[in-house]
Amino acid sequence: MIEIVTGGPQDADLLVVPVLAERMPATSSPFAPDLGSFDALLDARDFTGKAGQQLFIQTPGAATAEALLLGMGDDVDVEAVRRAAGTAARAARRYGTVATLLHDLDLDGADAAVALGTHLGAYSFDEYRSEPRERRFNTLILVGGDVDSDAVADATVVAEGVILARDLVNRPAEDKPPAALADIAAGLDPGIAVTVYDERQIVEMGFGGLQAVNRGADRPARMVVMEYAPEGASHTVAFVGKGIVFDSGGLSIKPAASMEAMKTDMAGAAAVMGAVKAIAALRLKVNVIGITPLTENLTGGSAQKPGDVMRAYNGKTIEVLNTDAEGRLVLADGLSLAAERAPDLIVDIATLTGACKVALGPAIGGMFAIDDGAAETVADAARAAGEKFWRLPLEQEYRTLVDSDIADMKNTGGPWGGAITAALILSEFVGDTPWVHLDVAGPARCDAADHYLSKGGSGFGVRTLVAVAEALAD
Repeated sequence: MIEIVTGGPQDADLLVVPVLAERMPATSSPFAPDLGSFDALLDARDFTGKAGQQLFIQTPGAATAEALLLGMGDDVDVEAVRRAAGTAARAARRYGTVATLLHDLDLDGADAAVALGTHLGAYSFDEYRSEPRERRFNTLILVGGDVDSDAVADATVVAEGVILARDLVNRPAEDKPPAALADIAAGLDPGIAVTVYDERQIVEMGFGGLQAVNRGADRPARMVVMEYAPEGASHTVAFVGKGIVFDSGGLSIKPAASMEAMKTDMAGAAAVMGAVKAIAALRLKVNVIGITPLTENLTGGSAQKPGDVMRAYNGKTIEVLNTDAEGRLVLADGLSLAAERAPDLIVDIATLTGACKVALGPAIGGMFAIDDGAAETVADAARAAGEKFWRLPLEQEYRTLVDSDIADMKNTGGPWGGAITAALILSEFVGDTPWVHLDVAGPARCDAADHYLSKGGSGFGVRTLVAVAEALAD
């Protein structure tokens, strides 16, 4: 992680300077260079302060020999600061110590936004490189003394949770079998009690969805339950994350190209693990239950077949017509287990449907809920966290699309409204508990780096889940 300190820019190799639209100064800091003396250069480079622009300039005689100008546009909010900090971190990799004025904007939460954006923008996954990519950047100086150090520390904790989720998603499936992920969960924090159900206990408990999906795999499944219960907490939230370590589609096999990124199909479970870790480190006064059903979906000789029927933990049955619609099967068990605990709120997060990505694109997650109050709680948390979700209709008229001739329901609803019919199936397993379903098939993975996002696993959802816990904390 980047070390974040306060002080002056004298010892820095680079000074980051935010600039508003029309080259208006974004800060009154005496260390900001006079842009008027650089008019010719800025004109030549067409730098106007438009959001997303960046330009390195030489500043002889100033506190630092070089500055990075960051365009902020004319509509600056906390998310814009996060993104600018991430852009600066990516651009400053070759500088050891970087000073910044981004936090000096007249904006509540700017200190935390700079910290979070910097940590995430500086991220790279180098575990499998014989020679890690060079990155000298190790220290960020927040120029000046008026900094909310507690907010910076908390943002760093959240960033660590996001980075854990990114690392888990980016790791090859071969090196993250369910048992290994369960071991990681068990070591997240001493304040988290972890129960791991192995393959024998999964059968004994009646986790029929997890059993069914795991039948084609040669590495056994795990059901992981993480519990954080601080003294004095009166509210409980349960997070359930889809943990398909690799998804071949099962016997309803995917095309080869569609499998290339399927190590990402456990991004929901990774988000839950990252969020629970952060919540425990922040010592939020709220009870949290994190549940992650973990398995691969492969094509072994014992794999479930189209037409098979599975029975979930709550007793309801699902006819499996497409083995590539497997996430809803393992979530049926996880959600049933969560509902049994009678929390105040259940939130599940899953890379569940390509249909949601078709509807909302790669940067926006889908949100479904029965209870408007629960939806508002999660939507507010997502906005505060800077993650984009859009509520989609949980249209009860479509429930007939998943009617089965021989079971309580089938696991597919036809070619249309796939994200909705998948959410309707999940709704059968939460009872009367307020529940929100987050489909993150799009934003869980990035095809290209941008601002604080790196190519690969994004850790999307961690920040929203932490913000939900903050909203429910006493």
